[in-house]
Amino acid sequence: MKNSWYRMMYKLAAVSLALLSSAFTANSYGEYPQVKLHTDMGDIVLELYPDKAPISVDNFVKNTNSFHYDGLIFHRVIKGFMIQSGGHTFDLSMRESDRGPIINESFNGLVNNRGSIAMARTNDPDSAQAQFFINHKNNPSLNAKGLRAGYAVFGAVISGMDVVDAIAETEVETVGMYQNVPVTAVRILTARLLNPAAWTALPEAKKLPTFEKPTPIR
Repeated sequence: MKNSWYRMMYKLAAVSLALLSSAFTANSYGEYPQVKLHTDMGDIVLELYPDKAPISVDNFVKNTNSFHYDGLIFHRVIKGFMIQSGGHTFDLSMRESDRGPIINESFNGLVNNRGSIAMARTNDPDSAQAQFFINHKNNPSLNAKGLRAGYAVFGAVISGMDVVDAIAETEVETVGMYQNVPVTAVRILTARLLNPAAWTALPEAKKLPTFEKPTPIR
């Protein structure tokens, strides 16, 4: 009788373990989109937050899915600040995204803390396209403040922060107009969305019609 009870308990434990393992496998990527950057120095896995920054996430994933980031380098690296990529090949040639600029989402409550990923831009808040940076430390000066737009955070590193640290440690130099360029190029070999089911594409914004310049009547 005792042996039968032990056998039954063993079977229940085995079933429970199997169900738990199945559930972990099904949810191993979580509910948020995750992108893996496979670099020369190792893998960095990013978790993206479309509930906070839907346009930035949509733009980043679409650039990822069109292979825009494959082969690009971290062209600006400042230890204790950030590492930046998304726009240059190994010889610093520009690679332009075929996607237009997006609106600034820096008022979403996410902040530029160590390990967060944000959109790079010019002085125009709504100029971000494909370039991004990963914060190497907490950078509160990059956050939105009052009515002043900041740099829009849209995700965070969940694996591979040691790789970010290693990239930040690389020796840098000035090359022409570009400063803080790694002496030895650090490439993104591939960028891939790990869990496509967790991401729903946004409709593309309608482009405004172009108007011809009026010709004065003489």
